[in-house]
Amino acid sequence: MAFGVRDFHDLVRLLGEHPEWREELRRLLLTEELLALPQVVQDLAREVRRLAELQAATDQQVARLVEAQTATDQRLARVEEAVTQLTHAQTRTEERLGTLEEAVAQLARAQTRTEERLGTLEEAVAQLARAQTRTEERLGTLEEAVAQLPRAQTRTEERLGTLEEAVTQLARAQTRTEERLGALEEAVAQLARAQTRTEERLGTLEEAVAQLARAQTTTQDALVRLAHQVGQLSDAVGFTLEQLARELAPAYLAERYGIRVASLERRFFTVDGEEVEVDLFGEGTRGAEKVVVLGEVRSRIYGRDVEALARRIRRLAPQLPGTPVGTLFGFVVHPSAREAADRTGILVIATLGR
Repeated sequence: MAFGVRDFHDLVRLLGEHPEWREELRRLLLTEELLALPQVVQDLAREVRRLAELQAATDQQVARLVEAQTATDQRLARVEEAVTQLTHAQTRTEERLGTLEEAVAQLARAQTRTEERLGTLEEAVAQLARAQTRTEERLGTLEEAVAQLPRAQTRTEERLGTLEEAVTQLARAQTRTEERLGALEEAVAQLARAQTRTEERLGTLEEAVAQLARAQTTTQDALVRLAHQVGQLSDAVGFTLEQLARELAPAYLAERYGIRVASLERRFFTVDGEEVEVDLFGEGTRGAEKVVVLGEVRSRIYGRDVEALARRIRRLAPQLPGTPVGTLFGFVVHPSAREAADRTGILVIATLGR
């Protein structure tokens, strides 16, 4: 039997009049799956929302990863730039190393030439040493002859004064000679010639002493002092210069630097079991400050002499009763000594004003 539209409308009207029929009709018409469909739809909606939330979180993570990747790309660009710069720097370094290697090779060749020249100089010095030995032997004979002479008279004292002046002039002449030296070989050659002249002068002096021995009978004591002077001819320049420094340096220090010191003398110290000697030592004042003058005497002052004195003062400072004042006294001051003095505070005094 056909179920028409009218019947359908009647059924709808009856369901409206009898609500309890609708539940029964739903139970008859719908399966368990269809009845559970609303719950499934709700569960599906919750799952969709959860997936949407996960998608949003994933999008945020992706955004952060993109930002991190961008930062990484920038850092890589900077690293690549740094590597490029390091490559350029390495190239420049290799070029400089090549230059340095060439310079070292040239220095090696120069060292070889220097050693050859030193061999020649050592032989010349050995010859001078042998000549000095012969001179000392003759001086020993001369001292023995002088010791037998009688006391010196007033005229001998005057001659001794003349001899001292001659030694001073010899020191000045030696200084001028040193200024003309251009190399150590020339210095050795000139010393050899000076040794020859010294031997000739010793021969003349021996003859003069022999004449004095025959001509005088009352000059023994003074000529003993003369023998001492002659016996010290090998270092007469240094001895005379040291005496000159002790006489002149106190007045110079007072006038130029306000340092008052009564006298200067040779002094010996002991540092770590080693004996340390200074040519000039004196305690004094600079205004209200107590100072100690420590000095060395050189005929010609170089920068290395200034540096050596500065090191010696540092070693002796703990033993000194006042502020140390380093002083170098000589005939001539080399420009290198002036530079070293400005750097270390050492005072340099030149008798020739240079």
